[in-house]
Amino acid sequence: MATFLYKLGRLAFRRRHFVVLIWVALLTLAGVGAASAPAAGSSSFSIPGTEAQKAFDLLEQRYPGMSADGATARVVFKAPEGEKMADAANKRIVEKTVGELRDGSEVVAVSDPFTTNAVSRDGTIAYASVTYKVPAMELEDASKESLEATAHKAQDAGLTVEMGGDALQPEPETAVAGEIIGLAIAAVVLVVTLGSLVAAGLPLLTAVIGVGIGVATITALASALDLGDTTSTLALMIGLAVGIDYALFIVSRYRSELAEGREREEAVGRAAGTAGSAVVFAGLTVVIALAGLAVVNVPMLTKMGLAAAGTVVVAVLIALTMIPALLGYAGRKVRPAGEKGKSGRGLFGRGGPKGSTEGSADGSAEDAAAVRPSLGTRWASFVVRRPVAVLLLGVVGLGAIALPATQLELGLPDDGSQPTSTTQRRAYDLLSEGFGPGFNGPLMVVVDARDSASPKQAATAVTDGIKGLDDVVTVTPATFNKAGDTAMITVVPESKPSSTQTEDLVHAIRDAGADVATDTDAKVLVTGATAMNIDFSQKLTDALVPYLALVVGLAFLLLIVIFRSILVPLKAALGFLLSVLAALGAVVAVFQWGWLAGLIGVEETGPIMSMMPIFMVGVVFGLAMDYEVFLVTRMREAYVHGENPNQAVVTGFRYSARVVAAAAAIMMAVFAGFIGSGESMIKMIGFGLAIAVFFDAFVVRMAIVPAVLALLGDRAWWLPKWLDRALPNVDVEGEGLRAHDDAAGKPAEDGKDHEGDKGDEDRSLVRV
Repeated sequence: MATFLYKLGRLAFRRRHFVVLIWVALLTLAGVGAASAPAAGSSSFSIPGTEAQKAFDLLEQRYPGMSADGATARVVFKAPEGEKMADAANKRIVEKTVGELRDGSEVVAVSDPFTTNAVSRDGTIAYASVTYKVPAMELEDASKESLEATAHKAQDAGLTVEMGGDALQPEPETAVAGEIIGLAIAAVVLVVTLGSLVAAGLPLLTAVIGVGIGVATITALASALDLGDTTSTLALMIGLAVGIDYALFIVSRYRSELAEGREREEAVGRAAGTAGSAVVFAGLTVVIALAGLAVVNVPMLTKMGLAAAGTVVVAVLIALTMIPALLGYAGRKVRPAGEKGKSGRGLFGRGGPKGSTEGSADGSAEDAAAVRPSLGTRWASFVVRRPVAVLLLGVVGLGAIALPATQLELGLPDDGSQPTSTTQRRAYDLLSEGFGPGFNGPLMVVVDARDSASPKQAATAVTDGIKGLDDVVTVTPATFNKAGDTAMITVVPESKPSSTQTEDLVHAIRDAGADVATDTDAKVLVTGATAMNIDFSQKLTDALVPYLALVVGLAFLLLIVIFRSILVPLKAALGFLLSVLAALGAVVAVFQWGWLAGLIGVEETGPIMSMMPIFMVGVVFGLAMDYEVFLVTRMREAYVHGENPNQAVVTGFRYSARVVAAAAAIMMAVFAGFIGSGESMIKMIGFGLAIAVFFDAFVVRMAIVPAVLALLGDRAWWLPKWLDRALPNVDVEGEGLRAHDDAAGKPAEDGKDHEGDKGDEDRSLVRV
């Protein structure tokens, strides 16, 4: 692996014009495709195999033309203070509004609140339901504009009018200001770490190009593949973070190689062969984690994972090819490590005084003595002297932060989680005020009586059974289809849709339906948005263990190949579980309990998004393995070159801690930029990933990992001989490059550089 990437890096360095042209062409092609592709709305939502989905599918078959998955809207009216909705003037406004709503080309039906008893008991609030023939994502803009215009007319006439339902889903608000601040912080960290604007600009430039290609491709395919806005947002978030980090690792290693006296082409090759190998395997763990989301068997989640994984692949390829090419253009503007002023001290300090190198790969005593200990070196030395204390402090601290995760409540956001500034949230609140909290999440009970001898008797038995259950406010009479073999019953719970009481009611109806099926041969299915959310949460919970087994198992095998060890990969996996549990605990404390919620703009607390645990497991695991690979490969490199285990830990920190800390700070800044989003799901994901990166990089990898390695000593790198012979040798440490030098009899270069000479560039092109 190292030898191949070494040759690839040198080739990209020499053929820099060709490499850059290819990537610019790909970016242009993707941009043109995105600009010419039809617009796509929110991704359709389906959960194969769940009872709620089966009920929806059954309704599509038995009620042709009903559009069970069609968009819906509720226009909520409130009378002025001291008046009633039944007053002549108010009633006239509502009836006129209902008539205008029925004129829509995509409208199936509009209910009149005065004929459907949709007026609150106190007579001050009423609502009209609008049903469309197409799903919300396919609804034409003209239909949405007509709905809004009609409602505004009623508002101008003197009523309070708000609109809810999925027909008017708000456009996701991207946290543009937050993303810009995140990138600005990333730029500052890069300048401090790499010591120059040019060196800092390379990772930012290549990351933006990689994300541009990924997001533009997703946009171009969005309509054909039914990809929603969240898919591109996730790809942007992950792609930008890993794109900057992967480029940073290669540029940093390149500067270290220059500091050892190698000329620029050779330094590029060695950076690609060593740091590039780590990039490949780190990227592979992220891809495994994201693509593994397909095991959940939720199409929306699968598409999000695969799209983000594709963007990560692009980031890896750009880091391996475009970074070497751009380093060729940069020439002397990217200086060796150590040739920097105060701005280049880095997050963990300089490796030595100005003008000195950061030490040699061999870690000789003379070099070590000449190097002034940096913060990272001093910290690693402290950890290996006090491993038990550091380990206990890290584990107990993260364990305490993880405690709120034991109270985790899962659900999906509805209009009640929207900001109070939106009409959807105000409509939700008005309906709760007038009809009770459960009115915003009615349950639809479907009775499949095709095999029953008496369909009406079966429907009556279901209705009577539901009326006797707790937390039920209203049960509508059964409505049969034309064939008379299927009935629909609407149940209004007493509690709000996201409450545990409503979830208990859904399970109680299903249990009662099992008894009815035994007595009448009729099948009872519960569906509706609330039941769909409950089934989705359960499906994700059931899939979590298989997903963990798949992703952690594959990555465990991959890490065994990389580190030639059993205990190091095991330690990596356990450390990840600790950091992700702590991150989930922090998410619960903020978004469910409301701790510090105002600080990040959380207007409404409630259940944690159903996909958050499995999503965080996937993304955070991939990112955690990034830091594990970059930090521990340097330790193993020192160990296989003859250092004792404790000294290898210190050496690994000397070379990698500063860059890993910088990479983590950049990733946190990028993720935190999405906390400013107006969409609760994006805000929660941004916060969860940012805090997870902090815990994993700075507590697990920087404290717990070196403490465990110090305690294990030589046993950390133990591998059975039979397994060592069976595993492929991927050579992440670059041993193949040493053998390559020995075979060629090539000494280290004297560091002379003639990149500014056009003739030298021409000669290098001839050598390809």
